[in-house]
Amino acid sequence: MNQNAEHFLNLLRQSRRGKFKVYIGMSAGVGKSYRMLQEAHALLRAGIDVKIGFIETHNRTETQALVAGLPLVPRRRLFYKGRELDEMDLQAILNLHPELVIVDELAHTNIPGSKNEKRWQDVVEILDAGINVISAVNIQHIESLYTSVRNITGIDVTERVPDRILQMADEVVNIDLTADELITRLKDGKIYDKAKVGTALNNFFQVERILQLRELALREVATAVERKIETSVPTSVKAKPERFLAAISSNHDIARRVIRKTARLAAYYNSRWFVLYVQTPAENSDRIKLDLQRHLINNLKLATELGAEVIQVKDSNIVNSIMAEVEKRNVTTVCIGKPHLTLIQIILRTNAFNQLLTKLSGSDTDLIILS
Repeated sequence: MNQNAEHFLNLLRQSRRGKFKVYIGMSAGVGKSYRMLQEAHALLRAGIDVKIGFIETHNRTETQALVAGLPLVPRRRLFYKGRELDEMDLQAILNLHPELVIVDELAHTNIPGSKNEKRWQDVVEILDAGINVISAVNIQHIESLYTSVRNITGIDVTERVPDRILQMADEVVNIDLTADELITRLKDGKIYDKAKVGTALNNFFQVERILQLRELALREVATAVERKIETSVPTSVKAKPERFLAAISSNHDIARRVIRKTARLAAYYNSRWFVLYVQTPAENSDRIKLDLQRHLINNLKLATELGAEVIQVKDSNIVNSIMAEVEKRNVTTVCIGKPHLTLIQIILRTNAFNQLLTKLSGSDTDLIILS
């Protein structure tokens, strides 16, 4: 099949694919399954052919009560290591072909011998068959967050979902609670049996851990919304989200101030930000002084710790490099340091500053000079 035909075939498949909605939360017990079941009832009342492919109530009374009245696809019963286990029946869902199916526990590992190893693979098949899916996952199961989650919780999460699965979603919805609300639910026995509450409070459900996981969940959903805006909203009506680019040099004192002040600006606007270092031929690794190289490495490390995406490019034309990144990353504001004597001499000699001003004004991008 030639490339053009294959591209068109992919477009056809995408148009026939079912819609995909994912509820995401910072931990167990925030109410993802409960919300899915509420939505299923609302859709059923609206005349949509909804079925429960798989729901995990964890014996929570409020959640179990919502299962009543919803059509369920019977589960498969399998024997594994001498035990009878229930598993979602993928083939039954495909055969029944409802308009929409609820599939809980997106990161679940299927019983050996199942068609697919992971439930998210089952969901992809269901979507490809033209069936709409609502699913749920906890933030700690996202593949790219594995290291962050392990550092926060000390837990090695083995069941993970590739980031591309979330990127496939038409909607990603965060089910959010404050740390205090979540701990209150835990103490009231709404998440685990009362006998397990003490252990949970001393381990996973510590306030500082919950807050960090909550931040990860909020960021993930913000990224998903931003991705949706970029792909779905026409450029003519799109409100451009704030994005900051800190352009730094090898002058370590000025670079450090620019990085820290840009970090504060980005935090205030809750926006993405970048740090750009353009390595000119004069600053090649075999020419730059070792102490400057060490300071530069430390400043780039500081930028990463403060949440920036660090960009390093090699170019003799700093202005062109800045403008290329502004365009590539939809930057709204460029931040540079207050010129020092050496930089003033460079500006007078090359007219670089005027070039930067001219090009930024033409691109509707702001320039902030930080002292």
